[in-house]
Order: sequence, then C-alpha cells, then structure tokens
Amino acid sequence: MHIDNLRIFADLVETKSFSKAAKINNITQSAVSQQARAMERNFKTLLIDRSQKQFQLTREGQRIYETAKEILHQYDKLLSELQEMKKVISGTIRISTIYSIGLHELPPYIKRFLHAYPSVNVRVEYRRSNLVYEDILHNSVDFGLVAFPVKTRQIEMIPFREDRLVLITHPSHPLASKTELELEDLSGQKFIGFDPDIPTRKAVDQIFRDGKLEIEPVMEFDNIETVKRAVEIDHGVSIVPQATVAQEFAQGTLAVIPFKGKEFARPLAILHRKGRVLTPAMKKFVETLSTVAEGK
Repeated sequence: MHIDNLRIFADLVETKSFSKAAKINNITQSAVSQQARAMERNFKTLLIDRSQKQFQLTREGQRIYETAKEILHQYDKLLSELQEMKKVISGTIRISTIYSIGLHELPPYIKRFLHAYPSVNVRVEYRRSNLVYEDILHNSVDFGLVAFPVKTRQIEMIPFREDRLVLITHPSHPLASKTELELEDLSGQKFIGFDPDIPTRKAVDQIFRDGKLEIEPVMEFDNIETVKRAVEIDHGVSIVPQATVAQEFAQGTLAVIPFKGKEFARPLAILHRKGRVLTPAMKKFVETLSTVAEGK
C-alpha cells in the first residue's frame, strides 16, 4: 500500500466521482477503479457500496477514508517540514480563479513571485466562481481566487485586495464627459450586465436596489472581456471592476467614470481548504499576494 493509493482513494471519496479523481491525479478513470478494487483486496472488505445509484462508502470504507486523511495530512506535513529544513522553495502551485482576477489582478503578483522563486511552477485555470469553490473542496487546486467571497465551513479565506466598481461607457456616450456621476444618472440607460449567478452581478443588483433604481440589463454575459467589447461598440453602459479596464481607458477605447461620493468596493480573497498543509512555496505565494503595496 503506497501513499498514492490513499491519496487517490481520498480524492475519489471527496469528489464522489471516478472521472474527477482521475483528472486530479492525472490517471485514467479505469486506473482509479483498479486502485479502489486493489484497496478492497488489500483490506479484504468492500469499501464502496455499489448497490447504490450514488457514490456511497461502506462503514469500513468510511473508516479507512478517515484514517487515510490522517496519514496524508501527516505525510504532507512531514514533506513540508523537510523542505523548510532544507530551505527549499519549489514545486507546482495550482490556482483556480475567475477571468477578471486571473487576467487583470493576478499577473503582477505572479510575475513578482516567479522572479523571487524561479523553481516554482504556477498553473492558473479560469473558472466560474461557483466552480472555484468546488475545485477547492475537491482538492483539484491549491488556491482559489474569487470576488465577494462567501464564508464556507471547509474553506479558509484570506483577504487579497479590494477593487472599486466604476461605470464604463463608449467614449462618445453622453455620460462619458462627466468626471463623476450619481447613481441616478443610470436611469433610462441601456445597461449591460454579468450573468445573474455571478457575484459581481449580484453586488450590482444590490447597489441598484439600495438606490431604488429599476434597471433591467439589455445584455448579459458570463465574463468581463465580453462585457467590455459590448460597451466598446456602444451597445450600452456597464458597471465593472476598475482594474479590469485600465488598458482600455489608457488606449481611449472606453470611458471610465467613478460614482460621486460613493465607493462601491469589490473585495477579493484567496481560498484554500481548511486543514490543508501549505508547502513553503505555497506559504511564500500567499505572502506575495498579501503584499498589497506596490514595490513593498
């Protein structure tokens, strides 16, 4: 029985999916099934109740899973301590994040981190916000980055930074000449929004409710890039994170207008599964992201 057998079994239990466990461990679905049967032969007992339609462990399978988690935790802790003793900063860090953070907020931090620790690989996957939480819970990634983080019992949240929400318009739009605007100025405007299930959209909807504005989007998109393109061709206006439109503002393809006397904040957070052992490389990565001030 190798440590990899226990890790694959734990991933299978937590994802309740042979295909997802296979993806996490870079093996085939058949290999995951063979590993599970090999463990059953080793312990001479059934671990998975195959009479059920949904994935379910037997009582013995649950006990082995609990012990496997303890062993894996101690093993990962030992590896991390050995790396710290050797002052080794290496390995691969897997990140799941939404488009707006991955494309516009994260790159300067990754550049700084890789410059300081060139022996570390950083892999970034772009996902919808709800799937980032799923990736964390299933141990598919090491860290997640989301906007408007939601407290979850099994997930640790570390504040990353705050962006502010601003209005964007086509440069020739009547509102583009304003240096700042009132929320009421949006009344009657064609509004382009994110899909209803996206956290930034939910925050914008709350802003409208608080301002007693009834605004129904004329278009809805699932990512920031498509929203910006629609505004650039003057199909409407939108409220977006300021950091995501810095390039378009500098190039003159979008006008960016802040709200008068109000700061609509967009909090960002780093997520990782509670109880997860962080390697020296992971700890340094969190330190880098937690260093908000430029050049610090």
